[in-house]
Amino acid sequence: MDLRIFYSGVLSILALVLAVCGTKALRSRKRFAKTVGLLEFALLPPMIGNIIIIGSSVRLRSLIGYYIYFLGMDLVMFALVNFTNEYCRGIGDGQRKPTFVYIIIIADAVQMLLNPFFGHAFSLEPVDVQDKPYYRVVVHFGQNIHRLVDYIVFICVLLIFILGVIKTTKIFRERFTVVLVAMMIIGLWQSFYIFSRTPIDRSMVGYGIFGIIVFYLSLYHRPLRLLDRLLSNIVSEMPDALFVYDPLGRCIWANEKGLQLAHVKVTELEKVPEALRGIFGNRKYIIDEWEDERVIGFGEEAKYFFIENHSVNDDNKRFVGSYLVIRDTTEEQQKLKKEFYASTHDSLTGLYTKQYLYECIRKLLGSDPDTEFYAVFVDVKNFKIVNDVFSSDFGDRALIQIAEWIEKNMSLSCVYGRLAGDTFGVFLPKDRFEKDKDSVEKKLSDFVVTSDSFEHRLLIHLGIYEVIDRDMDVSVMFDRAHLALSTITDEYTTHIAYYDNDLREKMLWDQRISAALTLAIRTRQIRPYLQPITDNRGRVVGAEALARWQHPDYGFMPSVKFIPVFEKNGMIVELDRYMWRCACEILRDWKGKHDDLFVSVNISPKDFYFFDVASEIKELVREFDIDPSKLRIEITETVMMNDSEERMRILDELRQSGFVVEMDDFGSGYSSLNMLKDMPVDVLKIDMKFLSSSKSRERAKTIVKNIIKLSEELDIDSLTEGVETQYQYQQLSAMGCKMFQGYYFAKPMPIEDFVSFAVKKNS
Repeated sequence: MDLRIFYSGVLSILALVLAVCGTKALRSRKRFAKTVGLLEFALLPPMIGNIIIIGSSVRLRSLIGYYIYFLGMDLVMFALVNFTNEYCRGIGDGQRKPTFVYIIIIADAVQMLLNPFFGHAFSLEPVDVQDKPYYRVVVHFGQNIHRLVDYIVFICVLLIFILGVIKTTKIFRERFTVVLVAMMIIGLWQSFYIFSRTPIDRSMVGYGIFGIIVFYLSLYHRPLRLLDRLLSNIVSEMPDALFVYDPLGRCIWANEKGLQLAHVKVTELEKVPEALRGIFGNRKYIIDEWEDERVIGFGEEAKYFFIENHSVNDDNKRFVGSYLVIRDTTEEQQKLKKEFYASTHDSLTGLYTKQYLYECIRKLLGSDPDTEFYAVFVDVKNFKIVNDVFSSDFGDRALIQIAEWIEKNMSLSCVYGRLAGDTFGVFLPKDRFEKDKDSVEKKLSDFVVTSDSFEHRLLIHLGIYEVIDRDMDVSVMFDRAHLALSTITDEYTTHIAYYDNDLREKMLWDQRISAALTLAIRTRQIRPYLQPITDNRGRVVGAEALARWQHPDYGFMPSVKFIPVFEKNGMIVELDRYMWRCACEILRDWKGKHDDLFVSVNISPKDFYFFDVASEIKELVREFDIDPSKLRIEITETVMMNDSEERMRILDELRQSGFVVEMDDFGSGYSSLNMLKDMPVDVLKIDMKFLSSSKSRERAKTIVKNIIKLSEELDIDSLTEGVETQYQYQQLSAMGCKMFQGYYFAKPMPIEDFVSFAVKKNS
């Protein structure tokens, strides 16, 4: 069969049917008639265009067909939006005329009309279809815009119909669903045609069928069977109690539920009014239009009812009777109460959830403006260990007992809840807490959780924030109470800590400094200061690069003012990368002039989490073309505390690449000796603080001496930092220490000053 003749015939028949449907729609006075008629006639141009394309073997005729087709698709989108706007009216909160969409469609039509002048939208290429030339579209960017516009409009229409299916009543859902499914099929069919590059657009058949479906559903279809079934269910199988009264107020009919509620038989309908008054009280059960909610009984035995009374008038608006609907809502109310409880109470402890606690606190602040309040953050220290050691069941039991303790010690003027995990929040009057503070401290010092077979002492801390600004977000109040816990230094003797202005200023300082870091790096407010490192002959052999900040507002800032902040919030990685680059710049500038000097830079443990440290440093060395042995890598033993095997691999990779690796603060930790046998390091930096204790100074000297001796036997250089006196220098030299760093030699200084210092010392 000749496909061209077949599809031309099918499309011609469908086009004729659509023309008839459109004419009938325009003549109809029904609600959607005009928009349906417009849609029916709008579907004709793309179908006619395709008939021309299918039947043509001449380029010019095919080109005319494609223009009719593409412009017709814009017309279809225009009519479809107009139809959707009317057909789906009322399903949303508001309805606006889609003027903007119309403008976009018109603009697309204009750009398609400009194709003969610019050739930006499409061109044609010949292909053979059943041994005859068929001109197929070659898509350019203008055609892609055309398709994008049509698809966006089409998808928006689909979404509106999906919303209609969801939000409309059951009676009307059917007609929304059918139109939606039809459009989805057409959309998929059209997409298949576009992406498959098949010559003949068979999806036009779907457009014709869609037009017929819309015509029928909009103007003729009525869900009679569904309506009959719904009405039948309402009258005969209604789950609510239903009573029908005559104009004189006599009950003339009741369904089974009604008979059961009134405790009467079908032959005793005259007793219904009196029975209902006995249950619900004296009300006018006829004539008036009203509704009411009633509760019968108390507590868990309470029954809930919703009552509606409606009058009925005939066509002449004369009163002919009434009907009373009584719905038992007990199950619904109980379910709502359970759902409300579940949504506002923690499932494990029974305390308020965080969200509901915050809501209650906000209400309390509004209803009691004269009382001073504390926000208390309750934290269980090392609770993860409790779970790991004693099992999660014991951990749950511990949380329950903490919640019980909180409930037992609170009054009606307090609100409390579980914030998250092992933390709780309490909001209570200030004077009440201060009154019981000593008692609370005593109880917290010996808080024991018991189980069937054993007991365990929990360490609980309270952070206190006094509410000054009542408009502050409740979450911020508890954040500040939590922050107060950071001031506790002796966890086992101090259990209560208060948030004060010092903490607030520290928090603000941390925020200000953190926010200023990026600009400080970009404008070089932060600069490297070099602290000289000398050998045992007093010659300068290198320097450690230390960050100093020349802040425009706060002046010169040593590292202690900002490094701890960045270590805590993770921004140290940005500073470290900047300092590495600065060190490489220094070594590049020294090439050929100070080749005997090295610069050591610090690596923070956090650096390993954010990027490939070895690759980053090696790339810097390549970029600045410097000797890697001159850029020394300084780590602390805390770097090796997590994932030590991977960290050792990275350090070994750096050493293999020619870098010198130094371990800082050796001896100040507890695991250095244990790890030293495996750790790939070239230099041990011994902290003079190790020798600062007067009580054990002689023993410390012995340890330092043996560390230096051990480093020699391991072929590792030793470097002592923090040397402040000549006596210390002489002692350490006698012990065999190779390099020194400290204020005895020089403080950290700008680069230019360091160069002058080194030249003078080494001359």
